[in-house]
Amino acid sequence: MNYSDYEISLTPDNIIPFPEAGTFIKDYPGICLVTRNINPLLLYSAYMQGAFPWFNEDEGEPVVWHSPSPRFVLEMKNLHIPKSLKKFLKHTPFTYTMDHCFDQVINECRLQKREGQNGSWIGPKMIKVYNQFHQLGFAHSIEAWNGNVLAGGFYGVLMGRIFFGESMFTKESESSKSAFAVFAQAFARAGGKLIDSQVYTDNIARYGAENISRDAFLHMEKSLLYSELDLDLETCFYQVAESI
Repeated sequence: MNYSDYEISLTPDNIIPFPEAGTFIKDYPGICLVTRNINPLLLYSAYMQGAFPWFNEDEGEPVVWHSPSPRFVLEMKNLHIPKSLKKFLKHTPFTYTMDHCFDQVINECRLQKREGQNGSWIGPKMIKVYNQFHQLGFAHSIEAWNGNVLAGGFYGVLMGRIFFGESMFTKESESSKSAFAVFAQAFARAGGKLIDSQVYTDNIARYGAENISRDAFLHMEKSLLYSELDLDLETCFYQVAESI
């Protein structure tokens, strides 16, 4: 089947069904699908079924769709802002914005050097489709600025009451960490329930995230994807940013 031939209509009743993880390639239990291309409908369908794309385009890999177990998530009821970060926010040199320069943020994430990683998994295909997803209102960026210089930030996908974090970059110390703290508080205020970090990171662990099983994650998705936030997220974001 050529998935790129699907008409783009991003609604829950028009999604491409993904196989269960582990059934598509049995030796790789976290993979549920492999495709030649990636488009907004495939991306939407993936998030609606607990999957996400992760592949190295620079090395010629196809689009690999993952649904790992365990899944690393932050429930908003467990959100904890470390004392050191609270102290930093009281005197932060940064200003924080939302959706100010999505294309620049994803490009900075692509350029971010990461320990133990050669190159970047954010290639031209990923940049194109997430920019399209941003234009469609699903993907969002959070920025930290030092004056008019972009110091750090991250991007992800908002669907229902879940924010799916994708990638983060840091050019100045504490920039992306403090931006995440502002966003997480705003997300909770707006009625958000879950931030999906996909796999374990020390950075997100400090806020109260924990590993849960794939089945538990998919169960939570079913109850959270189909309800909207109580308040406008961008409004809440600037309220929190202005109050620190």
